Amino acid sequence: MLNSCCVVAVFALGLAAKAQMTTAQYDNARTGANLNETKLTPRNVNSQQFGKLFTLKVDGDIYTQPLFLAGVEIPGKGRHDVVFVATEHDSVYAFDAYGKPSTPLWQVSFLKDEETTIPMSDVACPFIAPEVGITSTPVIDAKTGTLYVLARTKQGHVFVGNVYHQRLHALAVTTGAEKFGGPVEIRATAHGTGTGSSDGTVKFEPLRENPRAALLLANNTVYLSWASSCDVGPYHGWVMAYGAQSLKQKATFITSPDADDSGIWASDTGPAADKEGNVFVATGNGKFDAAKGGRDYGDTLLKLNFNVSSARPADYFAPFNVDELDANDGDLGSGGPMLLPDQSGPHLHLAVVGGKAPLIYVVDRDHMGHYQPGSNSHAVQTIKTVGGIYGSMAYWNHNVYVLSSGDSLRDFAVKDGKLSLKGASSFQFEDHAATPTVSANRDKDGIVWVMSSKGWNSGDRTAVLYAADASNVAHELYNSNQNAARDRAGAALRFNVPTIVNGHVYVGAKREVDVYGLLPGKR
Repeated sequence: MLNSCCVVAVFALGLAAKAQMTTAQYDNARTGANLNETKLTPRNVNSQQFGKLFTLKVDGDIYTQPLFLAGVEIPGKGRHDVVFVATEHDSVYAFDAYGKPSTPLWQVSFLKDEETTIPMSDVACPFIAPEVGITSTPVIDAKTGTLYVLARTKQGHVFVGNVYHQRLHALAVTTGAEKFGGPVEIRATAHGTGTGSSDGTVKFEPLRENPRAALLLANNTVYLSWASSCDVGPYHGWVMAYGAQSLKQKATFITSPDADDSGIWASDTGPAADKEGNVFVATGNGKFDAAKGGRDYGDTLLKLNFNVSSARPADYFAPFNVDELDANDGDLGSGGPMLLPDQSGPHLHLAVVGGKAPLIYVVDRDHMGHYQPGSNSHAVQTIKTVGGIYGSMAYWNHNVYVLSSGDSLRDFAVKDGKLSLKGASSFQFEDHAATPTVSANRDKDGIVWVMSSKGWNSGDRTAVLYAADASNVAHELYNSNQNAARDRAGAALRFNVPTIVNGHVYVGAKREVDVYGLLPGKR
């Protein structure tokens, strides 16, 4: 009989050569590219050969990006390729990735001991409705077979009133059972005089702090981050680091200890990490005084190092008009950072981020430039966009793909660390942005996928999945309305990013996952 150590080793070995999608946007650089897709190509993704195969029903809305592991041994149910889904009803599901069966392999609910999800009215924000539970995309450690999830709940008490919880869970991917003594309650304090402080201390507030950005796993550490619901205060931007096996809090960082706001939300995309373990996040509107010796970092791209218990930025980039952005709710942090592969030319390591400005910033990660009054000359490059960026970008084969509000999908060629416009799609999103993702077989057969969603002030609408040739985005390959009777997706939410893996496309929507692929007999 194998001991637990050997079981973990065998599990990891079995997954090593299998398809995986263990973190939002495929990797910690957040390039949004699956380079191991051999089944879907620009030649077979069309409405004659490709379409909706089946739907997986769940108990709540899906804002998280589905994750995927191949060859998972489910006790009593055999070996399966598994897609993991988390919902706003505080449930986590493990499904057979190909709908055989279409019922869950396992399901875990965090609504126990008379706890409920948080009603929309409690957070005073209609953006996630009718309930708030799990919003941030989980992350998987394939080596230990662990799925990390951040969940929110409400507990009513007769004498003390409502108590709100945020907890980090570590679940076995095989069963959903809690691991490492979890879950752990999220708590933090920081020295500061900011909004909500008491006696020089700012305290993490579990009702107002809204975790939208995806979880990050790097250097055997799980990183969590927070912003707000509709800017309802008091709130601050927080980043916290937890040991992946101990679940002990290792370090914290607050973006506005002596002010307020400056949340990290990234339109549900994730913090990025480089090979050295530095963590990159962008903040939303808030006071910026770091250039004058202060500690507040509104509308800033931050490079954080968590080698000490209370981190300070190792470097940062702030636009020259940071005060104007704050005054006009012009969040730089509506976009999540993407780290480009090593470049030729004078700037080897680059980060790309966009916000509501509307502007794309290309920043040298080794020398981020801090703040310079009067212009953005401390950026390597700035590029105007049609609308604001809500989400992130995708990178493949020396190309960056971006879709800003009210614009077409745009392709920028990357050469010597500079971006230049190469092409644009024939389709356009009228009133909102989206985060593209790419599937490819290394440097060939690239496809850019993007999903339309509802705008912040628009009514209900159906989500639409689009696919364009990554080598020529003007060539639209497919959209799910071309044969709507067969392929129509579920009701749209905001900021959803499709997952493409092993010949299938997984689309999160209202209370369902729609699964697309090559139609029977067309493979």
